[in-house]
Amino acid sequence: MVTNPADPVLRGSPYRADCPTRHILDRIGDRWTVLIVGALWDGTARFSELRRRVEGVSQKMLTQTLRALERDGLVRRTVHPEVPVRVEYALTEAGRTLHEPLRALQQWAIAHVGEVAASQEAYDRANRPAPGPTERGA
Repeated sequence: MVTNPADPVLRGSPYRADCPTRHILDRIGDRWTVLIVGALWDGTARFSELRRRVEGVSQKMLTQTLRALERDGLVRRTVHPEVPVRVEYALTEAGRTLHEPLRALQQWAIAHVGEVAASQEAYDRANRPAPGPTERGA
């Protein structure tokens, strides 16, 4: 199917449920996508290497995210016919264009982690339920 860039839905607002850009925002706004794209900034990596670089990602989630990124044209999967088979992942040209926006998000998170943590603590203190009768020593 050939798409027409003049189509108002294709140029539409991501705030509309039927806008195709919503899928793209969901993908690039995903925590694992941000971390995997960041792990691939310096070049290709094998699955096991990505798993080591992105601490906490499960094998299943890494597989799902890599497949989705490949489907979206952001990651290229290369299979080398060796014994054992060697598979490498790399960012495509489209994937490389995410470098600056995602790096800016990472830098923002690093710069503001203290403020966010302080806000979370203040919110949690202010919204803590009052102690029940057994918690007051009754």
